[in-house]
Amino acid sequence: MTITGSTLADVETCVEALWPVAGAEPWDAVGLLSGDPGADVRRIHLAVDAVLDTVDEAIEAHADLLLVHHPLLLRGVTTVAETRYKGAVVARLIRAGCALLAAHTNADVVTAGTSAVLAERLGLLDARPLVPSPANPTHGIGRVGDLAEPTTLGRLARGLSDILPATAQGIRVAGEYDRPVTRVALCAGAGDAYLALPEVLAADVYITSDLRHHPASEARENARVSRGPALIDVSHWASEWLWLDVAAAQLREALPGVEVTVSDLRTDPWEFAIV
Repeated sequence: MTITGSTLADVETCVEALWPVAGAEPWDAVGLLSGDPGADVRRIHLAVDAVLDTVDEAIEAHADLLLVHHPLLLRGVTTVAETRYKGAVVARLIRAGCALLAAHTNADVVTAGTSAVLAERLGLLDARPLVPSPANPTHGIGRVGDLAEPTTLGRLARGLSDILPATAQGIRVAGEYDRPVTRVALCAGAGDAYLALPEVLAADVYITSDLRHHPASEARENARVSRGPALIDVSHWASEWLWLDVAAAQLREALPGVEVTVSDLRTDPWEFAIV
């Protein structure tokens, strides 16, 4: 799909074609948060998070739209006063004439979504969704597939460190370094809700983010007594940042008159770790 117009409404049409709102989870808050649909859009800036630094970066780049993965107002707020982060973000964007739009779970489930991009970077063969969409089995949450060549858990984790941008968290692993790995299940972003899926249990390793102590401990102990994968826990931001370049390329193709840039600011919340 190619659009020759350059209004915010044109961009919304493009975004809907790439990442249909119908694919978003019911609890999600995707789409346009602020901005005039009739306003011209000449520059779009992409980031995972709408935080003060990425907002300032978009404004300094004279972007007309900040397109983010994580919705700013996912949870209800009672004030947009500039004494609070979310109010300050909205106010800065409005003053600068920069719109804000989010593509979240609707961008997770598509064939070039967050998990699909991570699976492709790992070289998974015949990757398919962990949780297929009822309307389209090629769409869905997460991915599972086989590596082109078997490896070990340790080598896979080190390979991930070459693929993902560095963060203070690094890459945490539960499992033996030399454990053989062929089948990989993954979910970019928070994925502990899928630890008990049959596709995850049948994999050699499950890669995701934000693994909490109790779900991770239970999964590890279950794997010891019956079956289950090793676990690799990576930064939430890092696992989804890879998608931005793919999304930018899609937008450039669909909106040839619009400049599209990608933020390389690290918006992972952790600054350093002491071990």
